[in-house]
Amino acid sequence: MTINIEYEAVKKLEIPYEEIITSVAEEALDYEDCPYEAEINVLLTDNEDIRQINQEYRKIDSPTDVLSFPMVEYETPSDFDHLEEEEYDSFNPETGELLLGDIVVSVDKVEEQAEKYGHSMERELAFLVAHSMLHLCGYDHMEEEERLVMERKQEEILSRRGYVR
Repeated sequence: MTINIEYEAVKKLEIPYEEIITSVAEEALDYEDCPYEAEINVLLTDNEDIRQINQEYRKIDSPTDVLSFPMVEYETPSDFDHLEEEEYDSFNPETGELLLGDIVVSVDKVEEQAEKYGHSMERELAFLVAHSMLHLCGYDHMEEEERLVMERKQEEILSRRGYVR
């Protein structure tokens, strides 16, 4: 798995963020039985930059904790069967890895929400990555049933890596 991490925020997270991102991303793909090596890009930024990205792509002029930009279209979540038919669109031609998508995380929100919810910054970052990885695998939470499925999967992924509340 290739995980390209860019850290553009001025504020530094004093946690092993690369290890957390890698661990949770790998666990999410294992949990979802992804049959391919995958490539994702992760940008760690601040509230102002994520607000601008949120405005540009979602027309919401406020900061958010995490944004997900899937590069794969699924008929059903985590249905990887059809991807080989679309090989040129879905795979990196140089590495053969599945181009899963991009994740943008606000380090400001990691700190704010860890304090708000009473858990560690490590757990908060792990949660945001698990949540976003499920989006990159085709899950959503617009409907109540979808939300419940995502919540269960997030908690199972996190608990398998020891990120519990």
